[in-house]
Amino acid sequence: MIGYYVHHHGRGHLHRALAIAAQLAEPVTFLSSLPPPAEWRARPAARRGEWVVLDRDDRGVAPADPDAGGRLHWVPVADAGLSRRMHQVSTWLDRARPRLVVVDVSVEVALLARLHGVPVVTAVLPGRRADPAHLLGFDVASEVVGFWPEGMTDALLPDLPERVRRRVRAVGALARFPVDPVAPVEPPCPAPDKAAPRSAVLLAGAGGTALDDAAVDTVVGSTPGWRWTVLGPGSWVDDPRPALRSADVVVTHAGQNALAEVAALRRPAVVVPQQRPHDEQVTTARALRDAGWPVLVEEQLPLDGWSARLDAAARLGGGRWTAWCDGRAAERFAAVVDAVGTEPGQVA
Repeated sequence: MIGYYVHHHGRGHLHRALAIAAQLAEPVTFLSSLPPPAEWRARPAARRGEWVVLDRDDRGVAPADPDAGGRLHWVPVADAGLSRRMHQVSTWLDRARPRLVVVDVSVEVALLARLHGVPVVTAVLPGRRADPAHLLGFDVASEVVGFWPEGMTDALLPDLPERVRRRVRAVGALARFPVDPVAPVEPPCPAPDKAAPRSAVLLAGAGGTALDDAAVDTVVGSTPGWRWTVLGPGSWVDDPRPALRSADVVVTHAGQNALAEVAALRRPAVVVPQQRPHDEQVTTARALRDAGWPVLVEEQLPLDGWSARLDAAARLGGGRWTAWCDGRAAERFAAVVDAVGTEPGQVA
């Protein structure tokens, strides 16, 4: 049996976990503050495993010493939610005795699993990850996996020590849906025509966005030759593929899940990174721009020039995304998991 810790912020960690679990031959128990989703409930009971709902550890008032003097990321002193959460994980580890635990993402959970003698496979996000807590998490992991194509690790983890960076297994971007085999590699780019407007999708993040309604209205109103669809908080859809597939250009943040879905449907994009810890999205956006992926990058959402910007993005086409997301990332990650850990029953 495998344990899989799923961080509750945003949707990407959950989507990734479900896609990877579907590739594994053994039962997977999920540990998360998220409720079990419909996709998990629909899995055959024999392969579903448990869903352990964890207490939240981020609802305390005025947390004290949350990073233990910079040695960890989130261990607020005297937080009842943290205490219950760690007790729940520890109790499950002792009872279930898993072969290994996949951690996406938490240094504290990775360390707790290793303190129980359980091997860990940990996911690494882009950004600046050379702080002591991250390095501790990488050092205790049997494998470190990044969800981007080979050749991008140096740019996406620019300050990571070489000894850690060379351990990162780049498996490619992981989209929650299969790569669409009928999606055109190059999207159509007709001349502007008021009678037949082109299509743009604004893909905001479930993990929070700095885009306010007034700014979005300004952008949409400045592009009469384009028809817009806005997907995000308040207008979320479970399956964004129809909207993305029909888009000539997608305007998106730089979260891994959003970029993977854009890449899976081979859409050119305008990328506006959002502020995230450790410069995750800013680092991702700059790496995409510098390596010539089919994106235009804006450090902040501009309020003018959108007609020309969308025209320029549409001309990029989406063909190069095939190297970013080829539909096999979950399979590659599952192969890493299959090769790690002790035999069942050997965890002391």
